[in-house]
Amino acid sequence: MREGSDVTHSLPASIDETEALLDSQNYVADRSLATVLFLALKMGRPLFLEGEAGVGKTEIAKVLAAALDRPLIRLQCYEGLDVSSALYEWNYAAQMIEIRLREASGDTSRDATRSEIFSERFLIRRPILQALEGEPGRPPVLLIDELDRTDEAFEAFLLEILSDNQVTIPELGTIRAAEPPIVIITTNRTREIHDALKRRCLYHWVDYPASDRELDIVRRKAPRANAELAAELVAFVQRLRGIDLFKAPGVAETIDWANALTELNAIALDPAHVSDTLGVLLKYQDDIQRMERGESREILTEVKRDLARAS
Repeated sequence: MREGSDVTHSLPASIDETEALLDSQNYVADRSLATVLFLALKMGRPLFLEGEAGVGKTEIAKVLAAALDRPLIRLQCYEGLDVSSALYEWNYAAQMIEIRLREASGDTSRDATRSEIFSERFLIRRPILQALEGEPGRPPVLLIDELDRTDEAFEAFLLEILSDNQVTIPELGTIRAAEPPIVIITTNRTREIHDALKRRCLYHWVDYPASDRELDIVRRKAPRANAELAAELVAFVQRLRGIDLFKAPGVAETIDWANALTELNAIALDPAHVSDTLGVLLKYQDDIQRMERGESREILTEVKRDLARAS
């Protein structure tokens, strides 16, 4: 365990302070998100965030770590993720060398050898164990990202950790967090997560932002974008999300599109720019082809007309 600072930034004392904390890191949150985040921090409960890809779920953990000056430990989930990759594993190569050295020195005590090779010296700590041990006075933010990519067996493994902030290692016993980490769990809802896990968390659905909030996000994350361009592209993306696409663009794609158009020196949307940069905004060829057949021009015409009326 590394030595750390005895002082860490205090947790927000109210919903307003939580909003301000997120705002300090240029994360534009609505009141409901700030409320559930405040409660999760106040109650010491994991926060389970569900929503479409690209709406800012993962960013919440990053923002918290930065704003509270705490380490961010990220467990990126994937199909086949197991305990050895998430929690710990033994350094088998080093253990074998230790056994050979003991044999060469004439030490044949099996109990002593076993006690030594299954000591912390040979333990490789993975993200969850790192988060539980943490740093003195500076517990980390543990991000369990895209949990829906794993299987139900892995969910079951997490139950003890989420309930009691502890894990059991057969050779070493139970390791409990002296200072529990802040736990953020995200899922893109490609499959349902079991109720047993959800009951241990506070829950929030992270939706696509309304147009005014998305425009605020673009202004912060793509500050070089022309004001007219920002307004038009946000309105364009908002309309796209109302169409039956294979994958609607998330906020991350909106920001990328704003930055890409800025690099092309665009000061407003035009059909050529939209056609040339659809691959920044949409990630499936069927969706791109649909837009290229003329639908993008219709949307752009409607966007410019509506913005002109509103001005």
